[in-house]
Amino acid sequence: MKRVLIVGSGISGLACAIETAKAGNNAVLVSPYPSERAQSVMAAGGINAVVQGPDTDDSVELHIRDTLDGGCRIAGEKAVAGLCSAAPDILTWLESLGVVFTRTADGSLARRAFGGQSRKRTAYAGASTGKQIVTALVQETRKWECAGRVTRRLGLQFHSALLDDGVCAGALFYDETQKRLEALYADAVVFATGGQNRLFGKTTGSALCDGYAAGQLFLQGAKLKNLEFIQYHPTTIETPQKRMLITEGARGDGGRLYYMENGKRVYFMEEAFGEKGNLMPRDIVSKYIYDAPGQVYLDIAFLGKQKILENLREVYDLCLQYLGLDVTKESIPVAPSVHFFMGGLAVDARHRTNLRNLYAVGECASMYHGANRLGGNSLLAAVYSGRAAARDIAEADLAACKTDFSGYIRAQREALCARTATKSRFSAVYIQNDLAKIMNDDLGIVRTEEKLRDGIRNLQYYLSIVDKLKYDSEISPYQAYSLRPMLCLGLAVLTCAEARRETRGAHIRTDFPQRAEAFAACTLIDYANGAMHVSYGNEDALCL
Repeated sequence: MKRVLIVGSGISGLACAIETAKAGNNAVLVSPYPSERAQSVMAAGGINAVVQGPDTDDSVELHIRDTLDGGCRIAGEKAVAGLCSAAPDILTWLESLGVVFTRTADGSLARRAFGGQSRKRTAYAGASTGKQIVTALVQETRKWECAGRVTRRLGLQFHSALLDDGVCAGALFYDETQKRLEALYADAVVFATGGQNRLFGKTTGSALCDGYAAGQLFLQGAKLKNLEFIQYHPTTIETPQKRMLITEGARGDGGRLYYMENGKRVYFMEEAFGEKGNLMPRDIVSKYIYDAPGQVYLDIAFLGKQKILENLREVYDLCLQYLGLDVTKESIPVAPSVHFFMGGLAVDARHRTNLRNLYAVGECASMYHGANRLGGNSLLAAVYSGRAAARDIAEADLAACKTDFSGYIRAQREALCARTATKSRFSAVYIQNDLAKIMNDDLGIVRTEEKLRDGIRNLQYYLSIVDKLKYDSEISPYQAYSLRPMLCLGLAVLTCAEARRETRGAHIRTDFPQRAEAFAACTLIDYANGAMHVSYGNEDALCL
């Protein structure tokens, strides 16, 4: 029987824990907060799957084609085929667990159109698909807890992996309750820690998804992939704390984008691309909104109050609460915002990283989406990847590691105490905030070599001083030890963006506005001897 340590308890982590238990192995599910606070609950739009019926001419082959085209043909074809082929069964499984997908009057599964898709294939549960999936997976996980196959640990912040010669034997965590570092050992470790929102400050996602795990593992030898591809969701609204998402389902149900010119509405996406212009892939819509001569609005009022309250209730409530705006009567002022990270830990089709016994799933892993993700594919990939990793672990001949890590653990405890046992007036929060400013100012939707190099120089400066700093004991230890890996991750993102001298998907370079065949591949970056190295390869052929 294998012991599997899963770091992160959103949809991908829960799916991995359930599949691990079903395979007869033991899962230890670790996270700082309950699953109900995971970013997964914020996913409103839906989940893609081909559903056969008398009213559909869809096929798995079309789903594969749309995913590859949306990703600008750099995602692995075999990996994408596996994802799309499994989608119908995943949808059936989620329904069996209690997810109540919206249905039409005749009882068939309702599907909405999402950007970049040639058919309506996005199933949804009102405007709360993510919440329903998390709820169903939590209930299923509790059954396996009762059976003794799953153990939940809350209040633990990831610190570092326990590695010896490229083999992972567990991980070190900071216990927020006990105020100490704790080691957890396992035969395999799966990271399900989400995206890199905190790198950019205000985004549509949860700041609890900060990218720290990817940054720390990068410093410990894990390769990262496709970091330059960052999806800006076209339709978000501004609030004091963050950007709030206006689901793509609003446009899938017929919502129209426009700006005002000479007192008249200009439906610019429809002028550029025809009647389906509002549902072009997200990278294209975001760029058009970015280039618009004035404020862009989303109109859904003409759909009627009944349809809005039935299908888009969350949009109605959101705009009323934060903007004081009634979307059944008024248009929504929208702007693009950082939303999803196509890049992350480099994995193969079985979600193995280049470090033995160490896996990555969900948004923290880079797979399937290429240069731009299709809406509705993220929830699908979260479930699929979690199950895929668990199945591989069940079948794999895992490398044994009997190293004594007591010396390493003691050294990390001493280093943490030394760094925070001061009354320094220096604030780690200042650098964290400046990191977000640098990433937004020098990366952004549209990029140039000059701006990217400015960002690289600024982060290199911070990295040159960060290890010399001591922090006020009043800040959390996590803030202290997470700063250097976060800076390294930001530098890696900028380095990948500077190296890719073309425009492809969500990576837009005004100084290199065309696609280049030399870059028709995924980006890999590794860290060794204090330096970062960028290379390119075929995603299906990666030997990690």
